[in-house]
Amino acid sequence: MPKIEVSANALYKYMGKKVTGQEFIDLIQCAKAELDEEDGDVLKIELNDTNRPDLWSTAGFGRLLKLYLGGKIPEYPFFSRKGDIKDNGGREVHVDPSIKDIRPYEVCFMVKGKEGISDEGLKDIIQTQEKLCWNYGRKRKSIAMGVFRSDMLKFPLKYYAADPDNTKFAPLGFEEKMTLRQILEKHPKGIEFGHIIKDFPGYPYITDCEGNTLSMPPVINSNESGAVEVGDKNLVVEITGTDMPSLVLSASIVACDLYDSGFEVLPVKVVYPYDTPFGREVTIPYYFQEPVTVDVAYVNKLLGEKFTAEEAAQYCQKMGSRTKVDGDIITVYPPEYRNDFLHSVDAIEDIMIGRNLKNFIPEMPSDFTKGKISDESQFGRQIKNIMVGLGYQEMTYCYLGSAKDFIQKMNITPENVVQIANPMSENFEFVRPSVLPCLLNSESISSNAVYPHNIFEIGKIALINPEENYGVSTINSLGFLSADKDTTFNSLNSQITALFYYIGADYTLKEIEDPRFITGRCAEVISGGKEVGIMGEVNPVVLENWGIQVPCAACELNLDIILADTRK
Repeated sequence: MPKIEVSANALYKYMGKKVTGQEFIDLIQCAKAELDEEDGDVLKIELNDTNRPDLWSTAGFGRLLKLYLGGKIPEYPFFSRKGDIKDNGGREVHVDPSIKDIRPYEVCFMVKGKEGISDEGLKDIIQTQEKLCWNYGRKRKSIAMGVFRSDMLKFPLKYYAADPDNTKFAPLGFEEKMTLRQILEKHPKGIEFGHIIKDFPGYPYITDCEGNTLSMPPVINSNESGAVEVGDKNLVVEITGTDMPSLVLSASIVACDLYDSGFEVLPVKVVYPYDTPFGREVTIPYYFQEPVTVDVAYVNKLLGEKFTAEEAAQYCQKMGSRTKVDGDIITVYPPEYRNDFLHSVDAIEDIMIGRNLKNFIPEMPSDFTKGKISDESQFGRQIKNIMVGLGYQEMTYCYLGSAKDFIQKMNITPENVVQIANPMSENFEFVRPSVLPCLLNSESISSNAVYPHNIFEIGKIALINPEENYGVSTINSLGFLSADKDTTFNSLNSQITALFYYIGADYTLKEIEDPRFITGRCAEVISGGKEVGIMGEVNPVVLENWGIQVPCAACELNLDIILADTRK
């Protein structure tokens, strides 16, 4: 979970009130936060939620606490909205077509301060930059942010793909100019983050209209304009990446933080030669969040209270959202710096926190219920006993994984694979569509174990299905794999025959083609006239992708369909 360090005095200024001791510990629960350590003026705070990146700064954290204590919802007049575009004062960024397939999106805005940035403010913006790019931006892969001295730059800026061998600049911390490729090989940040862009024919590059370098995102800034110091009054914040909504939200978070700290925010128009989720011309900061509506009856049902719509709306306002009440319907307008309202339940959670959990009176259950093992679990236990009896070892895996494991290595296309909308890591971006990638992953690291290897798992998989209410089917699945020099289609089929015999069901096989398996040695498993699974010898291409050196045969069965048939 994210951890931040804040100056207590700076935090109290944002809050408009000094709160210490147990009162502070109780107060920060509204941010799902805990005080990890207090060292003089430094407060180390752990946030137990990852969907509020606006809280990863002193300004953002202080804003929420101030609102929770009864503060007024702040106005941010510099935001453009659809149909209401703010004047950009001639400040523009021109995106070149060459960058489209490399790192397609860039957003930018400018700030001006009367007193210049303080030491505390500089440390806080650096912390915000690091947290957003590392946690929210998947270690700079999808989000990378740079802060520059605007006095050294002249608009319009240009964002394009530069020749890595013939383009030079002095990276931050270096006086010597190097080519972009040399920076990836010699600069510490180039070594750390260069893998993101090193295989592209051109590298992302930002200059002003006179050719002065800002940065080579997502790797390193220029040693001149990128060396921001305490006292600098005029700054440019630019963010590049692969996910436009995340970039716009990140820009909104930083813009609101800087505005709350006393800076004037000046919008910048970004001009694209291709379509983006927000059009070809976007003036940043840009408000794009959609309102959420909720019926107060639904609020009361979930929270066990009898709120009026006005009361529920007031609790939601304590969390920073503006609201509109029309009869029993509450419309919640997320603040500019939040994009975590995916469902009306998210608004109800804010109402619950705004009310304060301590104000809910605990109640004992009034209904008597009798717990028992579900039919699905009971059937799963029966299957496990059979598989163990057949000589298989049970495995347990995580249901989330990467595109590389679930799609690329399995030689399949991503059409039916469920993707997480706002993942915190590329390693947990997809819900597995099959148990087989997990089994192959285990086999790939088990070459030193004595053969044969026989492993299985009973777990859930998810597939996109428009006919379901939520567009996804969740299936109880059995996957098992055998790895040995003598493993064949026929040897696996004998195991399937035994399995179906012990559960009292019949099956047949129908030859099909599947890119995960060898053509001619792959079959669909049919039981009760329905397709219940697939089996076959694993394609050598898939084995090579996983680094597996021995033949493998695998099978995956839909236990929900099989159970329904055995009940008849």
